[in-house]
Amino acid sequence: MPPVTHASYDAVIVGGGHNGLVAAAYLARAGRRVLLLERLPATGGAAVSTRAFTGVDARLSRYSYLVSLLPRKIVDDLGLRFAVRRRRISSYSPRGDGGLLVDAEDAGRTREQFIRLTGSDRDFAAWQRFYGMTRRVAERVFPTLTGQLPTRAELERLIDDPAAWEALFERPIGETVEREFGDDLVRGVVLTDALIGTFSHAHDPSLRQNRCFLYHVIGGGTGDWDVPVGGMGALTDALADAARAAGAEIVTGAEVTSIATDGVRAEVGYGEDGRTVGARHVLVNAAPYVLAGLLGQRPPPRPEGAQLKVNMLLRRLPRLRDASVDPREAFGGTFHIGESYRELQTAYEQAAAGRLPDAPPSEIYCHSLTDPSILSPELAASGTHTLTLFGLHTPARLFEQDPAGAKEALLAATLARLDAVLAEPIADCLATDADGRPCLEAKSPLDLEREVGLPGGHIFHRDLSWPYATDGTGTTDATDGADGTGTTGGTGPAAPDVTRATGRWGVGTGYANVYLCGAGAVRGGGVSGVPGHNAAMAVLEKE
Repeated sequence: MPPVTHASYDAVIVGGGHNGLVAAAYLARAGRRVLLLERLPATGGAAVSTRAFTGVDARLSRYSYLVSLLPRKIVDDLGLRFAVRRRRISSYSPRGDGGLLVDAEDAGRTREQFIRLTGSDRDFAAWQRFYGMTRRVAERVFPTLTGQLPTRAELERLIDDPAAWEALFERPIGETVEREFGDDLVRGVVLTDALIGTFSHAHDPSLRQNRCFLYHVIGGGTGDWDVPVGGMGALTDALADAARAAGAEIVTGAEVTSIATDGVRAEVGYGEDGRTVGARHVLVNAAPYVLAGLLGQRPPPRPEGAQLKVNMLLRRLPRLRDASVDPREAFGGTFHIGESYRELQTAYEQAAAGRLPDAPPSEIYCHSLTDPSILSPELAASGTHTLTLFGLHTPARLFEQDPAGAKEALLAATLARLDAVLAEPIADCLATDADGRPCLEAKSPLDLEREVGLPGGHIFHRDLSWPYATDGTGTTDATDGADGTGTTGGTGPAAPDVTRATGRWGVGTGYANVYLCGAGAVRGGGVSGVPGHNAAMAVLEKE
């Protein structure tokens, strides 16, 4: 190993995104000497608020933007001054000159909307049954995320609903969607939760779509997706404050270049001048693909993200073709565009064949309708609003030959698909920055890889895992498969002892003192802090 040129720590944390900050705060509060190293000039990773447009005082949640999976336990344990606000409107999905508005607080109104769209209340009744089932599953599964992993059998017993278990854990989600719902648009609205950040389809036999769906409906024990007050940066700023207050040392502009370990002691190399620091434990808030490189291992296949992220600032909300719906309500929830069941499948098939979708599906939400504090008082008073668009089925491979040209073509097609449901072009509503340019920015998967270190732009670091233990869960090598359920062996002297070293927390790497604390851990993905909490618990439990 290289010589240690700096002090030795109880724990070195690689990466200052929200999960790394959670781990740092927990370990420092437990009296451990902690160093956190962050490549970028500031902490926060993909959970940041940014003034994205020159001379405009609007703090956009630039990369991640809603909160569902963050346990209240973490907020309370760390004493965070952080709050979220509920959105009354769950979603709006336009079709022709009409659409479907789902009001989370008025079932009668929502039933009327279903009747208007489909001609009966059959799909509304199915909607009530289906989401009643997912809520019961959420109430049982969500509390387990901050404990040791249950086994598959234990989780099945806890859920105690054979039909729900089969629908969510055993069979492709498309079978349930097609059996329960008749209308093509309603089916698509349900399916979108299985596709956010996951390039898959309704009948994918790998069930990666089911895993994605599960994490989208269990948050908070309710499945609600809430707006962070002050933007996503309010969370990571509070976490950084909590970590520093507890005694953690945070160094930014410090890119980690190597990790060497014998399973008992580790050395971490960082910075352009080749500095190294010693540690008893290393917690890695980076993708397993990145970790393999740091360890000098052959990396697994590069993950692949499949989304387009567009941030906009509007002078005013646009008028809709559906004149029966107030734009403030339509954009106040999740606004689905081109996301009927057939449209989602067509877009998937085109992307899988290597071409940009002709009619890219996407969804939009407006942060400032729920939380105007992200705007200056002047902007808020003038009717200015933010819009965040998340496009589906745009895998990184489509951008590799011509990154700029492919992104430009995809953005044009996406905005054209949005314009088709509006009564006026979105371009007419865009605000301009201090230089007179439209306030709009787009991020492809390759942009996310370059800017925030997500390999292939994969927002979950790799495909999501089931929230239960398998034969190798919690002991996986960084080079194991994307579902996070690989096996131990062959990764270093400490590999046989990893289970004993890390417990059943889903954070092992094949080395007894190197842990995943980011989205690539079992029960990772989303802005949750769960992997950071669980990696810290594995360290403390070992000692």
